[in-house]
Amino acid sequence: MKKKAAKLAAILGLLAAALTLPAQQRNITVKGSDTMVILGQRWAEVYMKKNPGVAIQVTGGGSGTGIAALINGTTDIAEASRQMKSKEIRTLQDRRQVGALELPVAVDGLAVYLNEKNPVSELSLAQLKSIYTGAVQNWKQVGGPDERIVLYGRENNSGTYVYFKEHVLEKADYYPTVQTLPGTAAVINAVAKDPRGIGYGGIAYAEGVKAIGVKEDAGSPAVKPTMENVLEGTYPISRFLYWYFAGEPTGDRRKFAEWVLSKEGQEVVENVGYYPLNEQARQASLAKLKSGKVKTATR
Repeated sequence: MKKKAAKLAAILGLLAAALTLPAQQRNITVKGSDTMVILGQRWAEVYMKKNPGVAIQVTGGGSGTGIAALINGTTDIAEASRQMKSKEIRTLQDRRQVGALELPVAVDGLAVYLNEKNPVSELSLAQLKSIYTGAVQNWKQVGGPDERIVLYGRENNSGTYVYFKEHVLEKADYYPTVQTLPGTAAVINAVAKDPRGIGYGGIAYAEGVKAIGVKEDAGSPAVKPTMENVLEGTYPISRFLYWYFAGEPTGDRRKFAEWVLSKEGQEVVENVGYYPLNEQARQASLAKLKSGKVKTATR
């Protein structure tokens, strides 16, 4: 009888201990754009403090890497500084039998960086194209010192690389001497150490370098990548930043997305140094999330 009582007490003790264990954490993985990684990490930090039962892991690697992970089912959310391509959406449909839910979550001004010692303060889009395609190779040709221009840029799996090529180079090829680096922070670090250097990337990383004004054409005024200019559409190199889901998100993934698109979540965007969605764009993204309408690609 005593043995039975002791056994019962032991079982009850184990049950009591189990009841005091913390609830199993609910994991969300976010992967992709290096431009967005610090923003994604800050969103995760703030959200996890408010929701201690949720664990969110955020990693970079580039927009293409994040989209590939979404297609392969190894991430819940792909962060991208460009839109998914039709062939990527088709591959997602083939692999996972769902379309892609695209949510604009922030706005970014793609800044052009120079070393602080460089006297050049503005460049036109045509001049930037000439510099990055090799037609202009000396700072003297654009009002600077008689020094060779050293080009820094992003790797080709980066959404920033793609955006700059499409919107600034007008799909022309980068000059072969461009030194490609794995993230915007690396580009900034290189330009900060090189008085002859020029680079491009998200404005939130602009430390130790100067972000110059960009002119739409030779006759236009130079415009700085400030929040006001980007949101008003006067800065010529700006873009949406995206979250992608495979199909309609549910559960904690949906709640996390709803919070990111809330006014509180958008305040985080501004605190990090990016630009929040204006009210019209924010409501449009919330409506897309609510409707669950995905993008599909025809063959």
